[in-house]
Amino acid sequence: MSTSSTSLDMAFALLREGRLVDAEQVMVRELQDITQKYGSGSPEWASVQCDLGNVLLNSDQPARAVECYRAACSGPVPRDPEAHKDRLTYRMNLGMVLATTGRLDEAEAELRANVRERLAFYGREHAGYAFGLEPLAEVLLRRGDLRAARETVEETIQNFWRNGHERIATALALRARIVTAAGGGEPAFVALEQLPDEVVEEVALAVLNRVGERPETDGAVLSLLAEAMEARLGPDHQATLNALSQLANSDRSGDGAGRVVAIRKVLASYHRQGRAEEALMAELGLAMAQSDTGDLEGALRTYAEALDRAQGLGRADLVAQVLRNWGLALSEAERPAEGERRLREALSAAEYSGNQELLGRVRIALGLFLQHQERLAEARHIVEAGLGTLDVAHPDALVGRSHLGAIMEGRSCGCGDLPGVVAEAFREFVHSRLPQDLLADLGVSLKDGDFAVSVELRREPTQDELDQLNRVIQTATAEFRRRVAAT
Repeated sequence: MSTSSTSLDMAFALLREGRLVDAEQVMVRELQDITQKYGSGSPEWASVQCDLGNVLLNSDQPARAVECYRAACSGPVPRDPEAHKDRLTYRMNLGMVLATTGRLDEAEAELRANVRERLAFYGREHAGYAFGLEPLAEVLLRRGDLRAARETVEETIQNFWRNGHERIATALALRARIVTAAGGGEPAFVALEQLPDEVVEEVALAVLNRVGERPETDGAVLSLLAEAMEARLGPDHQATLNALSQLANSDRSGDGAGRVVAIRKVLASYHRQGRAEEALMAELGLAMAQSDTGDLEGALRTYAEALDRAQGLGRADLVAQVLRNWGLALSEAERPAEGERRLREALSAAEYSGNQELLGRVRIALGLFLQHQERLAEARHIVEAGLGTLDVAHPDALVGRSHLGAIMEGRSCGCGDLPGVVAEAFREFVHSRLPQDLLADLGVSLKDGDFAVSVELRREPTQDELDQLNRVIQTATAEFRRRVAAT
């Protein structure tokens, strides 16, 4: 394994742990080493630029990733065929990530140029040519040019089909999304009966991975996908259940009836298969869906059934989770005495489980309940305890800190200064990742879900410290933007 591959593996391991700054720093050091060894602009340097772009993209920093991909495909075209092939990948990545940042004109221009280069390099019949067509069809869909998108994706499918290439799955999924967006009742999912089960599963996964990009058609695509998976793979296949679960999640903005139906199908399947823990999670989802549709009594009955199941599994953490949600639902149903009893039972179960994050979430829930009951001294004690077991950027911690401010002001309702709380957590996040003597002040303000940051330094930084400061602030912005969206 090359040093670069080892560094990339380490960086992604850190990303999975939520250590975004550390992950980026691993790749920055790798880039510095490769630059010193091979020189800026070398194929090795370009490869690490691409790897750094991948890390930034996976830490929700696509704008910075764009610059890495642009650097990776700068300079003269390599003479070495393998390096040339890599350059084609870098340029395709650049076009795709430009699209994710909403720069669709630039994205289309880069992808069309990439298709021309691939045609010259591979020829029209090679699958490498179709690799460039597919993201172009995606951008054309996003631009609303459905005719051109359809033509491009059909050429992609024909190419992959002739070559027997596994990427036929993602192309068929894209075709389904284009056909659904166009309307007209044309079958969205075709030729599934001619494909192996594992490729059909990849079609479903490709659709699910794109949910959220076109909310106006997500529900229709997911409904058609669930029907297609059930017909091809059966009602108990995981691909069918995944489609139904995602359909349930995507229907939250509607009347909720379709959401309840979808969850009941999933729950029935888990019952048939004896998958008790998954059935429990489905029951919690069903209870929330019932609450959202105004069926509070139905939700409370579902929570009671879920508690029996959790206790049968012998898992204190699952018992605590059910009791927490049940207690909040009882409070919403204006049954505060029962709600408090369930929340305190949840606290006992969470303490017994040893799960510190769950314990913090239960404490915050109980503390906010007590605040709304005007028992502010108790509420303050419990919320402060909850904050002590949660990461500073955890969504529940942000909510808890905000409510704590209201509690300390003697208010039984209201969330206090949420933007101020988020800004303070942002400052704490940044300070903890920089030399202690570097920052004199860090100004942070939150408006419309985004951050404005100003920096005052105590001393002149080294270039490395300045680079680290910029990276930490950019990473903190991406991380807190994501956390604020989850509150």
